[in-house]
Amino acid sequence: MMKRDIFQAIADPTRRAIIALIAIQAMTPNAIAEHFDTSRQAVSKHLRILTECEVIRQEQKGREIYYQLEIEKMKEIDEWLEQYRKIWETRFEQLDEVLEVLKKKSK
Repeated sequence: MMKRDIFQAIADPTRRAIIALIAIQAMTPNAIAEHFDTSRQAVSKHLRILTECEVIRQEQKGREIYYQLEIEKMKEIDEWLEQYRKIWETRFEQLDEVLEVLKKKSK
């Protein structure tokens, strides 16, 4: 099986909603499923994909399994975006310089 990446985890709106739910606290599969108007099987599939992407992990507490968010893994998204953030900031600075030159010329 090909290893899944973080972007597959966030590609689906239901998975993004699951991430948002368990970002606050660990939850059981049933507690998670109650928040969605879909079958338990569909939610289970999303949980499996999120687990394969290593965005969430299971923790056994007594008889219950709880899913919790792997914050470190979520940082990969931020790190990926950061490279583009630097490009955007550089471009905005360049644009500001161009606008300053244009303002001076129009005076």
